[in-house]
Amino acid sequence: MTFAEIAAVTAAIELIVSILKTRAPGMAIQRMPLFAWYVLITAFMIAFGFPPLILASILLEIERAFGFVFFEVARGGTPLLWQHLFWLFGHPEVYIIFLPAAGVVSTLIPVFARRPIVGYTWIVLAVIGTGFLSFGLWVHHMFTIGIPLLALSFFSAASMAVAIPMGVQVFSWIATLWAGKPQLRPPMRFILGFFFIFVLGGLTGVMVALVPFNWQVHDTHFIVAHLHYVVIGGLLFPLFAGVYYWLPHVTGRMPHDGFSRMVFWLLFIGFNLTFLPMHFTGLLGMPRRAYTYSAELGAHVQWLNLVSTAAGFLLAVGFVAFCVDVWLAWRHGRRAGFNPWKASTLEWAMPTPPPSYNFVSLPSVGEREPLWERPGIAEQLLEGRGFLAGAPRGRRETLGTSLKAGKPEQVITLSDSTPIPLFTALTIVGVLAFFIAGWYWAAAASFIGTIAMLWWWIWTTGDAGVATMVDAGSDGAQPLTLPTQSASPDAPGWWGTAMFLLVDASLYGSLVFAYFYLWLSADVWPPPGHDLPGLLWPALGLVVLLAGSAAAHWARRRNAADRPLAARGGLLLAFGLLLAFLGTQAATLLEYGQAPQVHAYASLIWVLVGYQGVHALAALLMAVFVWLRSRRGIASAQRPLDFRVLTLFWHYTTGLWLVGLLLVHLFPRVV
Repeated sequence: MTFAEIAAVTAAIELIVSILKTRAPGMAIQRMPLFAWYVLITAFMIAFGFPPLILASILLEIERAFGFVFFEVARGGTPLLWQHLFWLFGHPEVYIIFLPAAGVVSTLIPVFARRPIVGYTWIVLAVIGTGFLSFGLWVHHMFTIGIPLLALSFFSAASMAVAIPMGVQVFSWIATLWAGKPQLRPPMRFILGFFFIFVLGGLTGVMVALVPFNWQVHDTHFIVAHLHYVVIGGLLFPLFAGVYYWLPHVTGRMPHDGFSRMVFWLLFIGFNLTFLPMHFTGLLGMPRRAYTYSAELGAHVQWLNLVSTAAGFLLAVGFVAFCVDVWLAWRHGRRAGFNPWKASTLEWAMPTPPPSYNFVSLPSVGEREPLWERPGIAEQLLEGRGFLAGAPRGRRETLGTSLKAGKPEQVITLSDSTPIPLFTALTIVGVLAFFIAGWYWAAAASFIGTIAMLWWWIWTTGDAGVATMVDAGSDGAQPLTLPTQSASPDAPGWWGTAMFLLVDASLYGSLVFAYFYLWLSADVWPPPGHDLPGLLWPALGLVVLLAGSAAAHWARRRNAADRPLAARGGLLLAFGLLLAFLGTQAATLLEYGQAPQVHAYASLIWVLVGYQGVHALAALLMAVFVWLRSRRGIASAQRPLDFRVLTLFWHYTTGLWLVGLLLVHLFPRVV
């Protein structure tokens, strides 16, 4: 589970940076396709929503492997902490699943209504609002565990409030269809089916947000029905619509209208007959997660379950028919030609199926519907009348653009084909698998392999062999000469690090939440016998850490002034100061004198200090990496990216300990 979470947050970082920094030139943020907005908000939700579950699984494994205490009541923990951390992930996850599917709906409806979307700005605001509100709803999964009534009222109101931005999107879609001339093509059938299923699921969602009703249907088949109508129906039908829509783009062939109609009706009827009866069986008292049920529930439950079971087979036939339909279209469908759906977005400006390089040249975009407003843009790009036409330097390149206006800022050199990411992932598999098996030395060796793979990957990619200023071509205006990413002040590497630190801050925030939750659950905090260490070592550690951060910053400034020897000297000084900080941390734990296994408070002290130590070790490795790059002339005044990334991480590590100092040493004394 942790491995999947790591993969998800890595993808989220990639999506955020790509959408914000590699849009087409001229594509200001208010001109982005709606699908890009949906994916951007989803990626930010992953960045904030997945770390709580990562932390929960890490704490659980530490408790299992080393005897720390987080969830055991007898030693100061509580299992409800796990439930809170899980649902801090679990409820945003529902919208993380749904929002990309809603992005497909917002993309397809204008195409088949033959008009631009109604309320573009309102939809964007609604998606942002959905992302924010989804993080305030997690307790509505815990209404029956004994939470105070005031808290129940707050989370009940928040659960109903999320229906407002969802309603904005639904009414914008309806208005677009109403004002347009809808065409009932294969993707559009699944969009209409989605409307019926999702609206019904949303209505039952408002019902289960009401605390008294929730108490009655909790853990019954009513919840199963609601979940499937919202998650599966709200995801599945837009997903099928998206497959049929982009199938010609991927394969160059069209789906068969008649066969796809049969697939739709099999899935629509099968889905509704499978899950609609579960609303009624749930109201009649049938529990979820039970393989059988009592005959005392009556004949109504029996025949409703019979209908659900039979319809489940019909739904399965629909899935098989869908796979057959896609295969037949792929192999035997008629040729699609250029832009067969008459869509407005840029992916349809490529040939179908697209070549491996996608675009011959990159367009300049000043419209929301470029293919509708500039019908000749596809021919212009195919003829190379755009940015980065061909591959003039024999490398994979794209343009980096400004965050808001989409103004070209840099030429980004992309990685060549390499197995290093696969090897890196396999070493992470080894770390997690060996740790679960209890082979801790093997896990440590795999972790060293992970560091080595990452080091090798970063060292061998980038633009080290390219001039710092390169020709980016033109779109008919003046030719552009732009810096490469390592010479740019706004490089994607810096943004990627910033997004990683956002994920890390969410993980640390979840740990802070765990600290305060266990404190509020305890009668006495800290517990008797846990005398706090003195403030001498923590204060000395803070001074040393701040001095190290200043030294790292000074090294960056010396590098910018083209004084590499002084810059490397500053790195060595920062390295030594950070080692001294680790020494003060070890002395603090020795003075505290309590083993982490004795109580949840001691476990949290060790984890908070250890969390800071892990970041300090990472900063040390980064300092060695940048020092070596500076020695080789790769990191220099002309290519300052390495120093900028290092100082960003270093200052974050310093700020992290300021929070840890308050939690571990000052907060217990004040309270």
